[in-house]
Amino acid sequence: TSLNSLEVVDQASESTEDVDRTKQQHFRTDHLMGDLTGRAVRGGAFTVGAEGIKFGLQLGATMVLARLLSPADYGLVAMVFVFTGLINLFKDLGLATATIQRAEITHAQVSTLFWINTALGILLMFLGAALAPVVAWFYDEPRLVRIMLVVSATFGIGGLAAQHNALLRRQMRYYALAWIQVASLAAGILGAFLVVWAGGGYWALVVMPTATTLFATIMAWLLSGWRPGRPRRGSGVSSMIKFGGNLTIFNLTNFFGRNADNALIGWMWGPGPLGLYSRAYSLLMLPMNQINAPLAGVVIPSMSRLQGDPERYCHYYCRIANLVNYGSLPVLALLAAFSNEVISIVLGRQWIEAGAIFSVLAIACIGQPLLWTSSWVHISLGRAYRQRNWGLITDPMFVASFAIGLPWGPMGVAISYAVCVNLVVIPGMLYAFHESPVRMRDLLAAVWCPFLFSGSIFGGAVLGRGLASPDWTDWARIAYGLTGALVAGLVYAGVVRQFRVELSALARLVKHLKKPSN
Repeated sequence: TSLNSLEVVDQASESTEDVDRTKQQHFRTDHLMGDLTGRAVRGGAFTVGAEGIKFGLQLGATMVLARLLSPADYGLVAMVFVFTGLINLFKDLGLATATIQRAEITHAQVSTLFWINTALGILLMFLGAALAPVVAWFYDEPRLVRIMLVVSATFGIGGLAAQHNALLRRQMRYYALAWIQVASLAAGILGAFLVVWAGGGYWALVVMPTATTLFATIMAWLLSGWRPGRPRRGSGVSSMIKFGGNLTIFNLTNFFGRNADNALIGWMWGPGPLGLYSRAYSLLMLPMNQINAPLAGVVIPSMSRLQGDPERYCHYYCRIANLVNYGSLPVLALLAAFSNEVISIVLGRQWIEAGAIFSVLAIACIGQPLLWTSSWVHISLGRAYRQRNWGLITDPMFVASFAIGLPWGPMGVAISYAVCVNLVVIPGMLYAFHESPVRMRDLLAAVWCPFLFSGSIFGGAVLGRGLASPDWTDWARIAYGLTGALVAGLVYAGVVRQFRVELSALARLVKHLKKPSN
C-alpha cells in the first residue's frame, strides 16, 4: 500500500511538472537568442507577406466601397471613429507591450494582466455606449448614436485577446500572427460587402472593423494555446502596469495629435470635406501601415532581447532604420508625384478633390519613418516614460497646427501639419538616443542614402509625368512618370556607390530565409 501511494504521489508530481513546463513554454525566450537575426528576418518575411495580402484586400475593398458609398458616408463613420479611437487607447493600457518587452514573466503575471485587460474592455464598452448621445450632440447628427453603440462592442471583444497576441509576438510566432491578421481582415471585408449588397450603405464601414475584431479574437485564442489562470495578488505586475501606464499616456496624447484634425474638420466643415480629408489620409496610410505596424511587431521583441548587448543593439537598430526608409520613402515619393492619378484610379473621379490633400499629406509623412523607429528605442529599453514625455511636448504642437490651418479647410490643415511634423523629427531622434546605445551619427550614416534616392526618383517621376499629355489616361501618365523615376534611380545607382553597397547588404538578409525556423 505504501509503495502504491508513493507511485501515485510520483505520478502526480510528474503531472504537475508537465503542466508547469507546458505553461512556461509560452513565456521563455532563451531559445530564441541562438538565431535572433534569422528569426527576425524570417518573421519579417512572414509579416511582409501577410501585409502584402492585407494591402491587396484593403485596396480592393477600398476601390469597391468608394464607388458604392459617398464621401458623406465615410465622413459620417469617421466622426464616430475619432471618439471610439480615443476610448480604444485604454483597452490595452500598454500591458501587451509590457509582456513583450519584459525579460522574464510568469503565468501568474500574464493571467493577472489578462483579467485587467478583460475588465477594462468591458468597462470601455459600456462607456462608449453611454457616450453615444454626446457624440451625436457634438456633431448634431442623430445617426451617430447607433453607429457608436455597435462600434463600442469591439472594446469588450478586443480586450479578450490582448495577452494572447502579446505572447505570440514574444515567442516570435509570426506565422500564426500572419494567419490571424489576414483571415480576420478577410472576414471583415466579407461582412462589409454583404451589408452593401443588402443595401446597408454606411453600415458596411461599421461592420468591417467589428467583424474583423471578433474573428481575430477567436483565432488568437485558438492559435496561442495559452489559457489564463486566476488573477493573483502579489504576482509582481505593478512595474508592468507602470510601464503600460506611461505608454498609454503617450498613446493618448499621440491620439489627440493625430486625430484632432478629423474632429476639427468635421466640426467646422461637415462630413463632406471630412470624407475627402479622411479618405486621402487613410489611402496614404494604407501602404505605410504595411511597413510600420508589422515591423514594430518584429523589431521590438528583437531589440528587447538585445538590451544587454549595446553593440549588437546599435547595429541591429541601424540596419532596421535603413530598411524602413528604403521601404517607405520611395513609396511616399511616388505617391506624392502621382497623387491625382492614384486618387482617380483607387477611389474614382468623384474623389479627385482629395488629390491635392493627398500630395501634401505625403510630404508630411517624410519624417514619419524615423519617428517610428524612435518609439522602438524607447519601448525596447523599457523607457516608456521618455516616450510619454515626448508626446506631452509634441502632440499639443500638432493640435495647434491643425487649428492654425483650419480656417483654410482640409488643405490648410494638411499644409500646416506637414510643416509642423517635419520640424520635430531631428529633436525627436536626439531625445530617443539620449543615454542609449545609438548615436545620431549612427542614424545619419544609415539613412542618408535612402533619403537622397527617394528624392531622385521623385524628381524623375515628376519630370516624366510632366512630359505626358493632360488628355492621356491616368495609367499612361503614371507609365511616363515611372519611366522617369526608373531612369533617375539607375543614374543614382551608378553614381552613388553607397547605394549599391546597401542593396547588397539588404540582399544578404534574404539568406536568413533559407534557414528553417525552430
